[in-house]
Amino acid sequence: MGELTGIRSKGAVSKFINKLIQGNVLRKDEKGKLIPGSIASAARVLGTVEAGFPSPAEEELADTMSLDDFLIQNPQATFLLKVSGDSMSGAGILPGDMVIVDKGQTPRSGDIVIAEVDGEWTMKYLRKRGSDVALIPANPKYKPIKPQRELRIAGVVTAVVRKYK
Repeated sequence: MGELTGIRSKGAVSKFINKLIQGNVLRKDEKGKLIPGSIASAARVLGTVEAGFPSPAEEELADTMSLDDFLIQNPQATFLLKVSGDSMSGAGILPGDMVIVDKGQTPRSGDIVIAEVDGEWTMKYLRKRGSDVALIPANPKYKPIKPQRELRIAGVVTAVVRKYK
């Protein structure tokens, strides 16, 4: 942490880390390892919006919600990846999107997974039929992938984040 901040004193680094923990920017797990927290505050939930036919809108403060709490169930096992390529466009995952990946979930057939196939990384639907395993794209321009030597699942995609502006 001292190298990151340019602080040379171990005591000053310790005080800095304690301030970050007090501000919920960092926390320590049971082994004392530093875990990043959220620096975003909870957003207000004002109600619902009709995506079908227009209806009168009534704004009411229904609740507040942290996007971290909404999107991430297992923070210690979760990471983000930026998407490149369009092989999953049929699943609504587009280039430039961020996917939230949980490496603690057990992958099941039908899940979108991050996988290393024969030394190459990809994101596809996992399809298991008996002992047959394939990775299926969500774009007809691409062919299914069957591992020739090795398949390693790094995690299950649990959410997609897209920023419009």
